[in-house]
Amino acid sequence: MRNEAMAKLDVLVGSWRTTLRNAWFLEPADQEVPGSAMGEWLGDAFVVFRWTMGGEVGKATSEMVLVLGRSDANDAYTALYHDERGVCRVYAMTFDGSRWTLGREDPDMFQRFVADVGSDRIAARWEASDDRGSTWRKDFDLVFERV
Repeated sequence: MRNEAMAKLDVLVGSWRTTLRNAWFLEPADQEVPGSAMGEWLGDAFVVFRWTMGGEVGKATSEMVLVLGRSDANDAYTALYHDERGVCRVYAMTFDGSRWTLGREDPDMFQRFVADVGSDRIAARWEASDDRGSTWRKDFDLVFERV
């Protein structure tokens, strides 16, 4: 039986066309990088969300996977992250049906993802802080459009 809080994540399930833009680390800075994403249920317990960037992505990560889950005892979502570089991270997650956030405060960097979620479009941005959250820089914008 699917947990009621996890059922809210059903809006993420499906096929998406993605566009990465406004990345400070790409040349030219206004370059758009296309990609695709897929969200799917793993049983009734988890949502697996994968996305791949196509074309020349420079310093952008091109293959990412999130496994989204929940701790009822802590009343909190958690996201496990992995990418093609072999990087593994744990993000605290919130989701209220229209706002999706991921955040980590690790020794190497503070990072956050903020997204406005609609039924057919997700408008998001990744941000990072090198000074433990005192100041933030936008890494890039990321738009998901349902296919």
